[in-house]
Amino acid sequence: MRQVVVVGDALIDELIADDGTTTHIVGGSALNVAVGLAVLGVPSTLVAMIGDDVDGALIRGHLADHGVELLPTITPHGTGIARSERVDGEPHYVFNHAMLHRTVTFDDAQRSALASADLVAVSGFPFDDAEQVELLTDAVAGRPHVAVDPNPRAGMLRDADAFRDALLGFGGTAQLIKLGDDDTRLLWGEPVADVAPRLLARYPYVLATEGRAGASIRIGDARWRHPSLVQPDAVVDTMGAGDSVFASVLSAVATTDIREIDWFEVLRQAMRIAAATVAQPGALLRTP
Repeated sequence: MRQVVVVGDALIDELIADDGTTTHIVGGSALNVAVGLAVLGVPSTLVAMIGDDVDGALIRGHLADHGVELLPTITPHGTGIARSERVDGEPHYVFNHAMLHRTVTFDDAQRSALASADLVAVSGFPFDDAEQVELLTDAVAGRPHVAVDPNPRAGMLRDADAFRDALLGFGGTAQLIKLGDDDTRLLWGEPVADVAPRLLARYPYVLATEGRAGASIRIGDARWRHPSLVQPDAVVDTMGAGDSVFASVLSAVATTDIREIDWFEVLRQAMRIAAATVAQPGALLRTP
């Protein structure tokens, strides 16, 4: 089994219900992926920004409960918070100051973990911050397996052109990219099916998710696709759908020679896991 390090967002989701009550849930795309891998039996280390505060302690406790090691960047702005309301089960976010200035320092401990990792997963990262992109690229350069789900969010996106260009440039470092239909519409103004061929010019493996249409993976001229297994009347919360798919695919990469992976079976399992995840509240990966 490969040693896995996940880099990216960890935060507190403040969920505002229809009656105005607020629930606090530990989340963030990188955290969800790291914990999801642990649920699937793949140990991982998380490199992420948190604050030295109550919310940061909640994140530490959640990761400890799932056996995920945290190598934190402690920010003076406090822990990141995403305040969200649900509209037809879909989250709509407003981010706090910490998330608008998210930073990973890539200190010695973080760099050491990344340098020894067999698989690095980047999930939720400010690709429109040139300094952060340079630090990330330097820290993971030469790793045999690097996967990225940029997870762009309109509420944090400062420069879509810069984000898009840096993401394409990162294809010289990473091998696998995951993008959803919402992501490509935000960055390119086009559906993921139209953008995927261009991504293949930079990334050898392109994992595309299209909500209820399912997911596909492209490798050169080859393509595998699997429909969604979500029952519409069973959807409770879509918050963790994309992260669960990414974690599921990463678990296959972490445990199998990538040249021998049965990609259709990997997609089938990812769709089963996504269906189980959205049938429960919150973003924690669920197994069928």
